[in-house]
Amino acid sequence: MERERRVLAVVPARGGSKGVPGKNLAEVGGVPLVVRAVRACLAARQVTEVVVSTDDEAIAGVALAAGAEVVVRPGSLSGDTASSEAAVLHALDAVGEGADVVLLVQCTSPFVTEQDVDGVASAVLAGADSAVTVSPFHGFVWRDAGVGVNHDKATRPRRQDRPQDFLETGAAYAMDVAGFREHRHRFFGRTELVPTDPARVLEIDDPHDLARARALAPLLDPPRLPTRHDVDALVMDFDGTQTDDRVWIDAEGHETVSVHRGDGLGIAALRRAGLPLLTLSTEVNPVVAARARKLRIPVLHGIDRKDAALKEWCAEQAVDPSRVLYVGNDVNDLPCFSLVGWPVAVADAHDHVRAAARAVTSTPGGRGAIREIAAWLLGPSLNTPQNTPRTTDTPNTP
Repeated sequence: MERERRVLAVVPARGGSKGVPGKNLAEVGGVPLVVRAVRACLAARQVTEVVVSTDDEAIAGVALAAGAEVVVRPGSLSGDTASSEAAVLHALDAVGEGADVVLLVQCTSPFVTEQDVDGVASAVLAGADSAVTVSPFHGFVWRDAGVGVNHDKATRPRRQDRPQDFLETGAAYAMDVAGFREHRHRFFGRTELVPTDPARVLEIDDPHDLARARALAPLLDPPRLPTRHDVDALVMDFDGTQTDDRVWIDAEGHETVSVHRGDGLGIAALRRAGLPLLTLSTEVNPVVAARARKLRIPVLHGIDRKDAALKEWCAEQAVDPSRVLYVGNDVNDLPCFSLVGWPVAVADAHDHVRAAARAVTSTPGGRGAIREIAAWLLGPSLNTPQNTPRTTDTPNTP
């Protein structure tokens, strides 16, 4: 049986930097640059191992905490003139025996993604000798004395009539290990260009670049999801959140709603973890209480002022509202959103509710959204199954 190809990602992160002192530990979006690079590598499906090469104890500690291995780089490879290739070769000698592909992923590109990393790795695994992330580029390049570099200045062809140019992003490179050891350079043989999103192309070389990265992070980074460390209680709306917002009414006026078994499993796991839980609803139908009894969680329903009830409950439980996750779906949940630290909307919530939310589930209400939130708080073992069967609850069947 063919062995699994070993793909080693190396993140060079020396301690010294003249342009931006302490650059590799500088935070963008609240995360050190070295950790951003490590996370992109760890998330990439093709990467089997992530190593940070550094001469700095603080960087080493942060890298280890982020889940990377650390290779201590000697001083001779840590100066201003030392090349990134030298650091990668040193890491290969230290931990890379048997590696088939080696990656160079730069901390200085704060918006490198797992797709970028997978793209260059896949290119070499598929037969390229080396690969690099690039961005489509349509600009006219000039040199001093008015010399056109990629164009004849006497003509001005339309963009669509010019050859496609690409800008090297500096984010991620991949090399066949045997060829890299022979050539000792990141480019050799057939080099595959892996296009990436131009909006994410930014290399941090000076304080102005760092300021730009910090300004762009809220726009380019995916929204951060809450973890158990962020949340001391979970409060849930009922209709449209624990149900799919539909109701069946029989000839005698009895109402029946549809709920998701996966949500029940998620709530049970949260209850076992000791997280205070509450169902809060304006609905007066006894089905709300019946579902809460089955899940063994407290319920407040038939409430006119949900925000007032929530505030009172937080005081009774001695829970800081800023550490409460409230999940809802409609405009009557907005007052509660304003009260808590983690307002969360289900995927099919009203537009105004999704706009006001700090996080939005990928799953609609009543179809596993609560299970998804449980996975955020308790870990990936609770990831929402897509085809978990639903069960039907009525006031008479708790």
